[in-house]
Amino acid sequence: MSPPAVTRWRTLYRRFLNLVVRPTAPPLWLGVLVGAGFIAVEWLLVVQLKRVAPENAFGAVFLLGVLVVSAGWGFGLAVATSLASAAVYVYIHSEGADSFVPAVLVFLSLALLANVLVGQARLRALEAEQRRLEADLSAELARSTLRAEDLNAALDAAGRRIADALDLPFAVLDLSDVPGDDERAAIALRDGGDVVGTLVVPSDLPAAARRRVERMVPSLEALMAATRDRQEITGEVTALATQQAALRAVATLVARGAEPSEVYRVAVAELARGLGVEHVTLVGYDEDDVGVVLATRDSPDRMAMTVGERFSLDGHSLSAQIVDTGTPARIDDYSAAEGPIADRMRGLNVCSGVGAPVVVDGEVRAALMVGSIVAQPLPTGTEDQVSDFADLIATAIYNAENRAALKASRTRIVAAADEARRGFERDLHDGAQQRIVSLGLQLRALEASEHGSTREGIDRAVADLMEIHEQLQEISRGIHPAILSRGGLGPAIKTLARRSAVPVALDADVDRRLAESIEVAAYYVVAEALTNTAKHAQASEVQLHASSDDVELRMTISDDGVGGATIGGGSGLIGLKDRVEAVSGRLEIVSAQGAGTTLHVTIPLNG
Repeated sequence: MSPPAVTRWRTLYRRFLNLVVRPTAPPLWLGVLVGAGFIAVEWLLVVQLKRVAPENAFGAVFLLGVLVVSAGWGFGLAVATSLASAAVYVYIHSEGADSFVPAVLVFLSLALLANVLVGQARLRALEAEQRRLEADLSAELARSTLRAEDLNAALDAAGRRIADALDLPFAVLDLSDVPGDDERAAIALRDGGDVVGTLVVPSDLPAAARRRVERMVPSLEALMAATRDRQEITGEVTALATQQAALRAVATLVARGAEPSEVYRVAVAELARGLGVEHVTLVGYDEDDVGVVLATRDSPDRMAMTVGERFSLDGHSLSAQIVDTGTPARIDDYSAAEGPIADRMRGLNVCSGVGAPVVVDGEVRAALMVGSIVAQPLPTGTEDQVSDFADLIATAIYNAENRAALKASRTRIVAAADEARRGFERDLHDGAQQRIVSLGLQLRALEASEHGSTREGIDRAVADLMEIHEQLQEISRGIHPAILSRGGLGPAIKTLARRSAVPVALDADVDRRLAESIEVAAYYVVAEALTNTAKHAQASEVQLHASSDDVELRMTISDDGVGGATIGGGSGLIGLKDRVEAVSGRLEIVSAQGAGTTLHVTIPLNG
């Protein structure tokens, strides 16, 4: 027989077995009809065969119906079919002279044996079907539970699915170790020696149902172990993501140059959120062993520490350990600690704590500490997590101090330059200019008394002296604009606009005197901007707007030139930026190629 033919016969054989040897029986009425039909057909067949071979009993023919009924409907109906077949067999052979009792006994024995064997086959088929369903159920539970976002809801659904698949009144899956009672049997699900969950089912289950439940236990143990591992991994990943988000929020503030006080406030809040702790405090170290609360975060239902609160570093505390060692420290049980700080922590229900130093330029400036109200030590590695935030706070302090030092340095440089200009102007005015004026007067006196030719020479000398005097005046005005000293910023801007080589549309509303450093900075911004426009912009007009209120001075200088101006491009803008920032101002330049140049200047009037 060819392989395709063998394959076809095997397929037909499996289909026949699936049709006949079923794990669940069809309706009883259908079995009665099938049994009666087989007996009728067998009767007719034997009657016909008896005509051909009257000496043969043909009892084996009646076994066919018995086998089919036994395979499809079980032992009870098969026995009834066997007895009915035996009765028909007796009826057919009742006319014979020979005794048919041995043949009937043999037939009944074979029928009983066939019923037993087919019954076992049905049981095996039923068990195989149950195991297949249980395997499918295990796979389905694994997919639904391990992919679920809400684990508790997934476990509830899994319990209902188990009850439905195993025909149980109820079934409950729980990740904890749940005790049983008179009505509920609790089956512990273990991973090695650890209980990873509990399966709760009715305590009065039949033996067959309990066997099915017990067969499910190994797969449920594997599922609950995987669920526990997934839950732990998810928790760790979520905690890490939360911590990274908290660090990123603080790092963003530091990168933007936020004030340390704002960084302190956000850092303690984000650290509390990132680690899931109830208490976070940032303490600065003052002289004479005194700590100062710089920022704090506590649960709203407890008496919190307050910013600015001062306390002694005596006793057993994280603050004292950190300032002494310069390294992270921990207290696993505040109930055993002594001192005023430990008393305060117990008053806040803090059971354990971890802290890290805030080190700036090798000096411990502060301590960042967290506390937990859970009666167990904080996890290993908390020191590293707190240290990450402490390092960001240290960076914020370092940057703020550097910015303050840079601003002070700029202010000193600008002030020194302005003072040098004023001194130079005074020297010119009180020295060379005065002497030139005096010499001119003397020459005028001589001119009035001498002859004509001499008067002409003296006249030329006086004219030259006056020209030199005017040039020196121009130089002195460039060094320090005298008009600022006399009239203030508003008139000075108007003078610059009037002298500009490029026409200026002026809108100035500065009607009061400002601080000298602010007026000088604003004057030079306008002067340099107008000079740059005349030299580089190829502009036809400049728009100049200036106004001030009680808060700040605002100026906008824009032209319709070629644009493309950049700080550091040789246009002098870097010097203007330094000068404006030296008085805590801000200079913004907008200069797209071909779209002109605009300077936005804002200078606070209160420093």
